[in-house]
Amino acid sequence: MTSTTEQFADLSATTLLRFATAGSVDDGKSTLVGRLLHDSKSVLTDQMEHVEAVSQARGQEAPDLALLTDGLRAEREQGITIDVAYRYFATARRRFILADTPGHVQYTRNMVTGASTADLAVVLVDARNGVIEQTRRHAAVAALLRVPHVVLAVNKMDLVGYEESVFAKIAEEFTAYASDLGVPEITAIPISALAGDNVVDPSANMDWYGGPTVLEHLETVPVSHDLTACPARFPVQYVIRPQSAEHPDYRGYAGQIASGVLRVGEAVTVLPSGRTSTIVGIDALGESVDIAWAPQSVTLRLADDIDISRGDLIAPSANAPATTQDVEATVCHVADQPLSVGARVLIKHTTRTVKAIVKEIPSRLTLDDLSQHPSPGQLVANDIGRVVVRTAEPLALDAYADSRRTGSFLLIDPADGTTLAAGMAGESFASKAETTVQADEEGWDF
Repeated sequence: MTSTTEQFADLSATTLLRFATAGSVDDGKSTLVGRLLHDSKSVLTDQMEHVEAVSQARGQEAPDLALLTDGLRAEREQGITIDVAYRYFATARRRFILADTPGHVQYTRNMVTGASTADLAVVLVDARNGVIEQTRRHAAVAALLRVPHVVLAVNKMDLVGYEESVFAKIAEEFTAYASDLGVPEITAIPISALAGDNVVDPSANMDWYGGPTVLEHLETVPVSHDLTACPARFPVQYVIRPQSAEHPDYRGYAGQIASGVLRVGEAVTVLPSGRTSTIVGIDALGESVDIAWAPQSVTLRLADDIDISRGDLIAPSANAPATTQDVEATVCHVADQPLSVGARVLIKHTTRTVKAIVKEIPSRLTLDDLSQHPSPGQLVANDIGRVVVRTAEPLALDAYADSRRTGSFLLIDPADGTTLAAGMAGESFASKAETTVQADEEGWDF
């Protein structure tokens, strides 16, 4: 029989990498993704035939690989990415879930969606234009979302004569900016997505570069999905009470374990009520088990019949989060309508949704120099700022730095259900001291 330790080792030794691409309009994101899919032989024959036919109808001599990801009709007509395009592919070394996010400033909200679950972000820069405001915006979003690995892909090197000095200048500027944001690891790679230089195969045109190709880095970057190392958190999704002849007294609490490990016999606290009980049973896939861990979906049975409903959080009594009605957080504003002080909103945290009021907007981030503009009064589309929200009922929030699942939330317009902002509880960015220590331990590839 496999031991619990061995089971956890197998769980953490995953071969899956979730990554997102970001960059300004016409930086070549879709072409890069298309090149990755094509050169790694991850494109089906009929897909490639369709791309070739569309490209030929447009009068293009070579297949436009961007069409492999730009799936919407409006995207193909305008030559830009609008929606988040998810792609799944695999090599012999790793499986990938890729989110190709839009580059236009009005679609920054889509980048937040694509990067929210990413282990790595690929930020593209046009070698002719260098680091621009949208590049800084994407770096800031990646830092806010605590994406642990960032790749700077300096694209269109063929249009600047494959000059090392051009690449070095851009890489130095971006690395300095991202390090100030607290990004723990940055890898800069000079590429030409159109020509295929350093995407899957090493470039013959840049012998001065000795680092990995994009695919090589994606295949080898260390990624840990060991959610079992975090404190256990179980948001209740549904209460199961069959009240049948076969199960007259069954009461179970169904949901997905957000983090950590739960065991039969463990003392737990139900939040926000603060009532305590003990786990007497865990049902998974129709069978009783003694232990379960994130991200399994299970049903918990407790020793006591206490009032528990959807939105409650079950956590070990020894390590339960504190509850609060005053939420201090950083938000990315994603709606067209402004978010103002005094606004009445809904805040959705895990499976819980409560009424709230925006009590204060202390600052708005200025991307050019990372300064804080104090008391802006409101946030408009694509703004990043600090907010203080007062909730009608207590929430059991973790700091986003500790848990991306239970430290994040959405602000929602109660009138029509529109998502207003994506929030991250706690400090905005990792401190520079934390970044320096991590950089020293892991090393910087630049």
